[in-house]
Amino acid sequence: MRMMLAFLAASVISMVPVTAADLPDGVKPGDIAPNFILNNVDGKRVGLASYLDAKGVILVFTCNHCPYSVKYEDRIIALHKAFGPKGFPVLAINPNDTVVSPEDSFAKMQERAQEKSFPFPYLFDADQNVAKAYGARRTPHVFLLKRTPKHFIVEYIGAIDDNPNDANAVDEKFVEKAIAELVDGKPVTTQTTKAIGCTIKWKK
Repeated sequence: MRMMLAFLAASVISMVPVTAADLPDGVKPGDIAPNFILNNVDGKRVGLASYLDAKGVILVFTCNHCPYSVKYEDRIIALHKAFGPKGFPVLAINPNDTVVSPEDSFAKMQERAQEKSFPFPYLFDADQNVAKAYGARRTPHVFLLKRTPKHFIVEYIGAIDDNPNDANAVDEKFVEKAIAELVDGKPVTTQTTKAIGCTIKWKK
């Protein structure tokens, strides 16, 4: 009887959804960026160590299904094309649980990357440890990293710009401004903004 009650209690606990209060705080501007290596849609393993020749990385937690992520896809591609040659390529990561969101499966990621001709890696954070380490909460959620001789340092966290609904009506391009300041050797003036998007679908 005790074993049955313990099993039932464990079952109830496992069904409780993960909330923000259950998650680690993640990184803040000035912190060393957690290292990682994940599977890319092309079957290769990719991580920060793949970018030791870059000046930094535009790390974007995104996904297939979220309407906000879809609206930002072309802007993310544009960021890579504009700033990749300047040493700040995009590295995209899908952190969603595929049980909760089947549209974010690895196979669907491969399809989406091919459909949109993503010019950057699109990685799958299957165990969600990378998203938790960084403190990602939404898709899309940007972490702009600057490479130093020993580490990547977090320089900016938040939204890509101030208008998720209309790329033509953007007033402030947060990521572009931060990169421009870094390229000029200046400190990033706006280090954090609120990421607007869908909540990450955590494993239960």
